[in-house]
Amino acid sequence: MLTLKNDYLTVKINPLGAEVSSVRDNESGLEYMWQADAAYWGRHAPILFPIVGRLNQDQYTFQDHSYHMTQHGFARDRPFTIQDQTATRVVLQQTSDDKTRDVYPFDFTLTLTFELKDHELRTDLAVTNPAADTLYFSIGAHPGFNVPLGGALADFTDYQVTVSPKKTYQRIPLVGSASDSHHPVSLDLTQPLTLDHELFNHDAQILTLDNHETTVMLSTTADDHGVALTVAAPYLGIWSPYPKQAPFVCLEPWWGLADDVQASGQFTDKVGLQHLAGGQTFAAHYQITYF
Repeated sequence: MLTLKNDYLTVKINPLGAEVSSVRDNESGLEYMWQADAAYWGRHAPILFPIVGRLNQDQYTFQDHSYHMTQHGFARDRPFTIQDQTATRVVLQQTSDDKTRDVYPFDFTLTLTFELKDHELRTDLAVTNPAADTLYFSIGAHPGFNVPLGGALADFTDYQVTVSPKKTYQRIPLVGSASDSHHPVSLDLTQPLTLDHELFNHDAQILTLDNHETTVMLSTTADDHGVALTVAAPYLGIWSPYPKQAPFVCLEPWWGLADDVQASGQFTDKVGLQHLAGGQTFAAHYQITYF
């Protein structure tokens, strides 16, 4: 387990999947991250690559060959190597090999940089295409946060999600595990969204951000603690498992979507797919403030 620490926070990162498994307040000991209770969801904050969400029947076709890949791809279950590390920053990397090519016929280098500054953890995502041909992929993050936070007087329904800028967003419905991107619905977020488990009875709430910088804050009026995620991404998911009464919520920046209900199965037609020319690097980032 890797450790980043400053005067305010201590962060633990597992090189397997480059998963942030713990963020604790140094003074109070408050744990912000979901602790992967398998009775609800056995992960903390997986990285989603080279797909976000699920493929139709967990399959896709590329250049007349069929491939099988499970939900959210394989990066979360493979080790990353340490490229650089200081007390407050670590660079982790994963590259293609024969095993990844069996399910994903592309060469890639995936680099994640985690940097701790004051009360904020910034994550930089970089995908490099070392080949001449176009690289097709999606990428995302899936951090889960305790709700309520440890020691809080509040319960799940005392928490709210506040989105800035405050406006009406387009929400992409899910039909089973498929995105219905052709039938978005309006979601008024001019006021905070009060959490309720029923909010997730059709899986995640998926907001279309159109790559505009957006801050999504998870907080309660019962105390001063919460988290705020800031990102400029195409989409953001808000998720807690249903019908389980799970004591956590995920705030998920996505550069991709699950297969559409009308998906052809051709990988290059996949909704929300990123296209990266040979020799180029895709770069994105998000930051989470813990308070």
